[in-house]
Amino acid sequence: MRHAAVCLCPLMLAIGLSSAGAAERPVVVELFTSQGCSSCPPAEALLGRLAREGANVLPLAFHVTYWNHLNWRDGYSLPAATARQNAYAARLGGSIYTPQAVIDGRADVVGSNEVAVRAAIGRALTSARSAVGLNLGRQGSNLVVSVDAGSGSGTILLVGFDPSHTTRIARGENAGRTIEQANIVRSLHEVAQYSGAALRLTTPVPAGENAAILVQAADGTILGATQLGTRTSSVRPQQAQ
Repeated sequence: MRHAAVCLCPLMLAIGLSSAGAAERPVVVELFTSQGCSSCPPAEALLGRLAREGANVLPLAFHVTYWNHLNWRDGYSLPAATARQNAYAARLGGSIYTPQAVIDGRADVVGSNEVAVRAAIGRALTSARSAVGLNLGRQGSNLVVSVDAGSGSGTILLVGFDPSHTTRIARGENAGRTIEQANIVRSLHEVAQYSGAALRLTTPVPAGENAAILVQAADGTILGATQLGTRTSSVRPQQAQ
């Protein structure tokens, strides 16, 4: 777990440049993918379209490690991505595969099946999916996170990701292809536990150009989510009380 300074607050301070209330938070779409998988480029193209379409969806591409032994190593693969997919398989009662899309931590579909992905997003948008509002901002070399009081409990996760990369694949199933990839997760850390009480915390800016905060229940359900471009955003220091 990354070090984070946590303060329980009776009143939340409006410090963030990015925020998500309980009624408006984005649906989180997690794509488990690999540059070594020939079925993955269409799913990654879909994730890129979702990323460009607006604020209702937070798409994140988790590059897994288990394809790396097949003649091409994905430079963005993370052991944490593989571990996260395995945890979803245990919760959802399925197996791991690529491209797999997990929607709001509660349902999975084939990540290249656009009709199924969009249908799952639509179901998540119309359900009672969040009781936790978030504010996220940057202050120097730290991110500042405010979490509203709400129902439920879970883990606060910090995700660092890059908005876009283009990679020329030299070997493996995608040999000779140039793949455009969006919202590539570069780091994933647990920063605190959430018990329903309002809190404010600071944590170092993660690896990756942008950052997102997720609040996730033990059963995988996403309780809250928001994102911030960490390279271009700032937060004024809090005034002394």
